[in-house]
Amino acid sequence: QVQLVESGGGLVQPGGSLRLSCAASGFIFSYYYMSWVRQAPGKGLERVSGIFSGGGTSHIDSVKGRFTISRDNANNMLYLQMNSLKPEDTAVYYCVRGFGYEPRGQGTQVTVSS
Repeated sequence: QVQLVESGGGLVQPGGSLRLSCAASGFIFSYYYMSWVRQAPGKGLERVSGIFSGGGTSHIDSVKGRFTISRDNANNMLYLQMNSLKPEDTAVYYCVRGFGYEPRGQGTQVTVSS
């Protein structure tokens, strides 16, 4: 079965950095578009960054220049490098397979606060 396990979240001060990781299993990872979506308190799911199987990427405007998505197809891993973090980046971050919002992992909490 599909498994997506996120890690790397935590509490960080504004301007800090975090690197999120997602370990994928149960499907042929290299075949799929993968993305990171987030859900801030009281808000809906928002796709932050996506990466195609061939490596092409996209980011929403609010994170461009600060976040970088990458993947390691050999090891079935997805990453999100987050720099210059802002309080508005506070959310639960999920690793998602495909263009929808499912399947996704259990999420990892990112809190940006001084």
